[in-house]
Amino acid sequence: MFIISSLTNYLETGSQDPCYNLAFEETVLARRTQGDYLLLWQNDNTIVIGQNQNAEAEINRTFVEGHHIHVVRRTTGGGAVYHDLGNLNYSFITDAGNAERLTMERFTKPIVEALKGLGLNAEASGRNDILVEGRKVSGTAQRLMKGRILHHGTLLFDANPGMVAGALNADPAKFQSKGAKSVRSRIGNIREFLPEKMSMTDFWNYLKTALAGGGLVPDALTTEELVAVETLKRTKYDTWEWNFGRSPHYDFTDKRRFEGGTLEPQIAVEKGHISNIVFYGDFLSVCPLDELTEALKGCAFRREDAAAVLDRFPLAELFGGIQRDEILDTMFRAE
Repeated sequence: MFIISSLTNYLETGSQDPCYNLAFEETVLARRTQGDYLLLWQNDNTIVIGQNQNAEAEINRTFVEGHHIHVVRRTTGGGAVYHDLGNLNYSFITDAGNAERLTMERFTKPIVEALKGLGLNAEASGRNDILVEGRKVSGTAQRLMKGRILHHGTLLFDANPGMVAGALNADPAKFQSKGAKSVRSRIGNIREFLPEKMSMTDFWNYLKTALAGGGLVPDALTTEELVAVETLKRTKYDTWEWNFGRSPHYDFTDKRRFEGGTLEPQIAVEKGHISNIVFYGDFLSVCPLDELTEALKGCAFRREDAAAVLDRFPLAELFGGIQRDEILDTMFRAE
């Protein structure tokens, strides 16, 4: 097992809100500086992106907004993942020990062994994946903080594959970015491989016992710690600045034909804000776009902020027959 001592403190967040859950996890990492901890938790309809990723390049924005999917950035590396209530997340928090010997295997091995205990042909693969019969059922990531380590991962138990595919179906041709891009793997659900039927509740109960090595100690956060969770949620994980504004520099382009002509915006984005923008196309403008493009520089790269800028200008003079919402759809790749 991952544990060092014979006892493992077990915590549940009591929430399906991804911003709350990530704030809860970070609070435990920062404040519980001794002992071994296991957390099990679920997010409802969420894309969680890695700390160094470009949020816009990872998601299918139209699908995400149409299905009311949360998008939140975590503090660990790795790629973007989709969570729903068919997915169970786990977190190990313990002393890091010798950093030179810090390996993923220390934490993936107990997950693999737990899955094998259910009769599954599970194995660790690559840098941070767990496979069952060649299909990915878990992705993992970790971070260090003052001698403590957080290792967390997903377990696809009965996730909706259509939602996974739709939510993470961004068009890579439209983005050029130095941010780490996710590599999509062929995924599978643990439930498909089980020799006997099992509910999520049964799987949850089995996993917490298997991972704790028989030394499970139910625990809870103090009132003070819960206040810290709410504060961190509100000031960090709930904010556009954290989830989108921290994206690395990237360039975005799209090209579409409308009744009023073709439109091709080329946009440079820095820290979530437009640093440069040019509109190309054969639309019939009757005056230069310089004042508009200057006004858009520094604007947050989100539809409502750009719309507020566009509304200050005579768009019929600038873009001919191309309409306001068509401009915005092209800037923000609405399908």
